Amino acid sequence: MASHPPNPAHAGDPAGNNAELPSLPFHVVTKPSQLPIEFLEPSAAKRLVIGFDCEGVDLCRHGALCVMQIAFPDAVYLVDAIEGGKELVEACKPALESDYITKVIHDCKRDSEALYFQFGIKLHNVMDTQIAYSLIEEQEGKKRAYDVYISFVSLLADPRYCGMPYPEKEEVRTLLRQDPNFWKSRPLSEMMIRAATDDVRFLLNIHEKMMEKLSKVSLWRLAVRSELYCRCFCINDNEQADWAPLPTIPDDIEAEVHVPEVDILSLLNVPPGKMGRVIGRKGSSIMAVKESCNVEIHIGGSKGPPDRVFIIGPVKEVRKAEAILRGRMLEF
Repeated sequence: MASHPPNPAHAGDPAGNNAELPSLPFHVVTKPSQLPIEFLEPSAAKRLVIGFDCEGVDLCRHGALCVMQIAFPDAVYLVDAIEGGKELVEACKPALESDYITKVIHDCKRDSEALYFQFGIKLHNVMDTQIAYSLIEEQEGKKRAYDVYISFVSLLADPRYCGMPYPEKEEVRTLLRQDPNFWKSRPLSEMMIRAATDDVRFLLNIHEKMMEKLSKVSLWRLAVRSELYCRCFCINDNEQADWAPLPTIPDDIEAEVHVPEVDILSLLNVPPGKMGRVIGRKGSSIMAVKESCNVEIHIGGSKGPPDRVFIIGPVKEVRKAEAILRGRMLEF
């Protein structure tokens, strides 16, 4: 039986640009049979777009995955990985790897890492709203700050996409600081249900608005970069051989339209004791490379992997960044 999340405190945009979206009923899922059949059995005849997110304890390759949220237009499903266990999460594998189901996520890197290392799931066919936001800003001629990535709270607040404040997010962050095992608690509290539901219930509306703005070239770049985000913290030295091929340039892009060089993901192994030289004082070295090479650089940090640097960007720029960072490692 479906329930509605506790009464959220969201207010619409004061200018009236985005009236508050109605709350969706939610279902707490502890066994696969409680999920929609069209999700469990992906089909070309029934293509889906879903909102998706994961919650956990220090979520990464090691941190426990506790809840997966799946938003449909008419309901949110909270997949309880604690109660349902590995069997429940693995039942979602065909959908999460399917070409026929688009997963709309905001910054999928750690979610994908947890799914890959803990359950052998290679997240695929993702539309990452963090990437989409950057591409739209670029389309509109705005200069990108290389150390700034739009947060989900800021994206929700942007009247072009949702126009919703999200004060509850900070409440949850405070609770997580007080109790790092917050998402392991059972039964799910009202706060947990509200937070988990709100993290996905707006994604389909944001997806629709972003798709209206993205050009054909930007859509291709979004597809490629979303795939690279999925495998960012997952790749090893086998050159991503166990992942699906990256999307190719669409045939219907007009001949006169400039098509940027394709993005790639590169893994750089850092020798013991050299990561400080790579990062620089307060991140100054990494920041300088990002700016001069027009690339994204991601470091595992406290969640790991601690000895690797992941570089995403156009081929020539990535190779240039690799050379600079290798040079830094050789400095005495």
